Amino acid sequence: MDAGDKPKNGKDLYRTGMFTALAIAIHNFPEGLATFTSAMTDISIGIPIAVAVAIHNIPEGVAVSIPIFYATGNRKKAFTYSFLSGLAEPLGAVIGYLILFSFFNDLVFGILFAGVGGIMVFISLDELLPAAREYGEHHLSIYGLIVGMMVMAVSLLLFI
Repeated sequence: MDAGDKPKNGKDLYRTGMFTALAIAIHNFPEGLATFTSAMTDISIGIPIAVAVAIHNIPEGVAVSIPIFYATGNRKKAFTYSFLSGLAEPLGAVIGYLILFSFFNDLVFGILFAGVGGIMVFISLDELLPAAREYGEHHLSIYGLIVGMMVMAVSLLLFI
């Protein structure tokens, strides 16, 4: 896509990109806290978690930047929003530590991640899948969703 090209429904695609950026920023905030907390508890656990989080941040950045790029044709804007949504992670680590450290426990941790997980599922089903249907190969999105669920299920079983 050239910088000057914009799709017919660029406004809708831009909205999807912005919702995705917001959802990922909200998701990254407690994720940063969890990564930091795990590293403070046991560095041998913290390092693999930090690596896993870094790897999964790549598709998160893509999920933000692609709709914004295709809506605006502006690579810099797409990168900026993707970068800003990722900055919520270290910010979450610092602010979460300062605010929650005195009463942080497994229950608070579970409540944070349940809320964030619900937000991400909602955004995926309500914004991203309809956008995939309108702009591309929506079957690939469904396949990716199913494969992602399977990978998560297997990884949870491996850690029991």
